[in-house]
Amino acid sequence: MIRGIDDLEVSGKVVFVRCDLNVPLENGQITDDGRIRASLATLTNLSSRGARVVVLAHLGRPDGKPDEKFSLAPAAIRLGELLGSEVVLAADVCGESAKETVSALTNGQIAMLENVRFDARETGDETGRKQLAKTWAALGDLYVSDGFGVVHRKQASVTDLASELPHAAGLLVKAEADVFAKVLQNPDRPYAVVLGGSKVSDKLKVMDNLISNVDRLLIGGGMCFTFLAAKGYSVGSSLLETDQVQNVKEILDRAKQLNVEIVLPVDIIVADAFAADANTKCVVAQDIPDGWMGLDIGPATIDLFEQNLSDAKTVIWNGPMGVFEMSAFASGTKAVALAMTKNSGMTVVGGGDSAAAIRLLGIDESKFSHISTGGGASLEFLEGKELPGLSVLEDN
Repeated sequence: MIRGIDDLEVSGKVVFVRCDLNVPLENGQITDDGRIRASLATLTNLSSRGARVVVLAHLGRPDGKPDEKFSLAPAAIRLGELLGSEVVLAADVCGESAKETVSALTNGQIAMLENVRFDARETGDETGRKQLAKTWAALGDLYVSDGFGVVHRKQASVTDLASELPHAAGLLVKAEADVFAKVLQNPDRPYAVVLGGSKVSDKLKVMDNLISNVDRLLIGGGMCFTFLAAKGYSVGSSLLETDQVQNVKEILDRAKQLNVEIVLPVDIIVADAFAADANTKCVVAQDIPDGWMGLDIGPATIDLFEQNLSDAKTVIWNGPMGVFEMSAFASGTKAVALAMTKNSGMTVVGGGDSAAAIRLLGIDESKFSHISTGGGASLEFLEGKELPGLSVLEDN
C-alpha cells in the first residue's frame, strides 16, 4: 500500500513536493497550464494544514546546467496566480538561494526551487543522485510525490529523495495509481481500449500486456496503417513501419486466439500532402491511393468506434486518431473524446497527446473519470512495468 498525504503530520514541517510542471512554452508564455492546475489540490491541502511547502519540478531538457529559457519562472508565476498568493522562486536548485528560500518559509507558504535539471546529478548516476537528494533532505522534513509524469524515472527528486525522508503520495499520484491498478487488475466489462498515435512500435508493449485482458482493441492514428498493411491492404504514402508488420500479424493472430476483437478503420481521410490546406478525400481503408496519405479516420469508422464504445463499462484511450492539430484532420480524435464523455462507465485518458487534444478541442475535462497527467508514465503502467517512483513509496 502507498500511504497518502492525510497520513502525514505536516504542520510546521518543510515538505518537499515533486510536481510535474513541465508545461509547453512559446516565447516564454505557457500555452497549456493543465499540469500546473493538476498540482493545485495537493499543494492547497498541505498549505491549508500549515506545511511549509517547497515545490520541486523540471522544465524541458536543459542538459544539467542553468539555462534561462528553461527557468521555472513562468510556472512559479502561474502557480501563484492560481493559488492567489505569490510563489517565491529560488535562483538555484540546492545552493544558497534555495537554503535561504526554504528557511524563510512560514507555515502555509509555498515556494519553488529552480529547475531540478539545472543540476546534472538529478538525472545522473546513483551516487550523484543520492548526493543531491541528501542536500535537499538536510533542508526539509517530509517528501510528497505528486508528479505522475516522472514516476517512471529514477531521478534524485523522484526516487532518491523519497528514500531520504518520510514520504507519501500526493493526491494526484495516489489517484493515478488507484485508477491504473483498477483498469489493469479488475476492470468492469466490456473493456475497450482505444490506441492511436503515430507509431505501432510505441504501443507494442501496451498491446502485448493488455491483449489478454481486454474485450476490444480499437486502432486509429498513424499506427493503424501498419495494421492495414499487415492485412495486405495498400496504404499509399501513409505512415508505415514496415519492420513492425510481422509483429502486428502476431498481435492479430493472438487476438483471434483470445477472442479479442480488434476494430480497425473502415474508411480514411486522406490528403495529397501533410498540410492543413492539402486536398483531401475519404476512401475505403483497404484501398488508399498511391501518393495519398491517411491523416484521420473517416465518418464510417467514427460510427463504428462510437458503437464499440457506447456499451463499454471501462474505456482507456491513449493516442489521437489523426493529426488533430490541423482542423481538417481532428474529427476522429474529437469523436472518440465525445463518445467517452457520453459513456457512464469508467473512462480513462492516458495523458500525453490525448490529454492535449481534449484541451485543444475544448472538450469538458470533467466528463471523463480520469485524465492522466503522465504520457510516458501511463504508457509504462499499461505495459505492466514497475514504476520506480511508485515502488519507492511502498516501503513505509
